Formats: sequence, C-alpha cells, structure tokens
Amino acid sequence: MSAFSERLRHFQVRVEHALDARLPPAKQAPSHLHEAMRYVTLGGGKRVRASLVYAAGLAVSAQDDALDTPACAVELIHAYSLVHDDLPCMDDDDLRRGKPTCHKTYDEATALLAGDALQSLAFEILANDPALTVSATHRLRMIALLANAAGSHGMAGGQAIDLASGGKAIALAQLEDMHLRKTGALIRAAVLLGAHARENVETEKLTALENYSRAIGLAFQITDDILDVEGKAETLGKNPGMDHARGKSTYPQVLGLTEAKARAQVLLAQALESLAPLGDNGGVLAELAGFIIERRQ
Repeated sequence: MSAFSERLRHFQVRVEHALDARLPPAKQAPSHLHEAMRYVTLGGGKRVRASLVYAAGLAVSAQDDALDTPACAVELIHAYSLVHDDLPCMDDDDLRRGKPTCHKTYDEATALLAGDALQSLAFEILANDPALTVSATHRLRMIALLANAAGSHGMAGGQAIDLASGGKAIALAQLEDMHLRKTGALIRAAVLLGAHARENVETEKLTALENYSRAIGLAFQITDDILDVEGKAETLGKNPGMDHARGKSTYPQVLGLTEAKARAQVLLAQALESLAPLGDNGGVLAELAGFIIERRQ
C-alpha cells in the first residue's frame, strides 16, 4: 500500500469513528429515524469530502481534533443530499453505495426525515462541537460557508437547475454553472472549512485553496459523468447509465467522451498549479486531486 493510500485510509477511518460518535444511537428514540440516519451515513462511501477537509487542514497546520468537526459536517450534508437525490420525486434510484437506497430499505417518509435530520445535525455540530476550538465569530463564518454551499446558491440550486434542464440541450457554460453549484459547492466548502479549522490563515493560502477547490469540484463531476458511461455497478455501488436514461446533460454528452476526459486533465493541472503557495504542505491535496480524476468508483 502506498503512503497516499495509507493516508486516505486513515482519513476514512477517522471520519467514520467521528461520525459514529456524533450520530444519535440507533436505539435512541425515535429509533426508526436514527437507524435510518446511521444506515445512510456509516459504512460506505469514498469520504472524498472529509479527506479534503483533513488534507486542507494539514496544509495550513490545523489541529487534527478540530478537523473532525467540519469533516463530519460536510459528510452529513453529503449524506442528506444523496438520500434526497435518490427519492422517487428526484432521481428515483434503487442502489447507493452498493446497498438499497434509504427509501427502499425504510420508506419514503423516513428517508425524507432522515435527510432533514442529517442536514440539521451538520449545523448543530459546527455550532456546538467542543473539538472545534475556534472563536464564536469564526464558528459563525464556518456555518455560513456550509449553509451557502447547501442552499439555493449551492447544492439545492444546482439540483433545481438539473431538474429543469432534463431532456434539454444546454451549453457548456450552463453545464459548468450547474455543477459548480450541485457538486462543486460542497467540495469548495470541504476545502475551505478544513482551512478555517485554524484561525488567521494567510489570505494567499486561502486564495490558493479557493482556486484548487473550484478546479477539483468540476473535475470530480466530469469524472462522475465519465464513470456513468464507462463504469460498472459492482465498482460504482450504483447503477451506471442512469444519466443518459433520464436525458440529463453531462460532460460526455455535451463535449464527447474524449474531450470530457481532456477537460478533466486540464482542470487537474489547474488544481495542482493553484497549490504552489502551499509548498510541500499541499502535497496531500495534490495526491487527492489525482485520486479524484483517476478513480474508478
């Protein structure tokens, strides 16, 4: 196992333990809801967003314990978004992370409530978790950052645009705007929340991380779109080909598969170039960028 693989595994195990400690116990009332929340959050996923939190924090010398808080917050927001995306009123998916989706395992009403509860828990953790040792003013800044990423200017807005554009031909600029919101906003939040787990980070470094997060957020989505064409259910943990079946606009559909792959490589180069002000401290972020582009799931 490479040093980076070991580092990534460390991030994954760390956030899994942190999430387990912060989620309500399954047997605590209302137990059916708490069980569903744990079902969709624990024991699956690549934990790319949490890993970005830890890697960005490492790049600015934030304390490990303080990074658990934003890492959990972004994973809870991500889990909530997947639960809602999978509902029949959205994408109507049966499989997620290699197991039946929440509404298939429980029911639609429980899935809706589980998503709602996961979202609110993310903000409760950012507001109150004692592991995050920053000032109240700084906490508010972090809460506002995550709220913006999840709302109409971020994920929810991106999903609305996605639903409205179904079956329609859209230009590349519109596609990138949609995905900067739907996918890129939470990736940006993950990177910046990791940096903000330490107060008084230099402006030059924050700008570098902002530029990195924008490039890698789009690259992540392009890779997802490519995997929907080329991937297999056993490795993806979900059914491939669904974007095409639903008439969704994707990078391979707008650019063609070859050009989409080339665009991902351009964004990877931009992400790596943006890390220059961080010096060697940006090494893990650089390796994560490569992992995001080269992943097969």
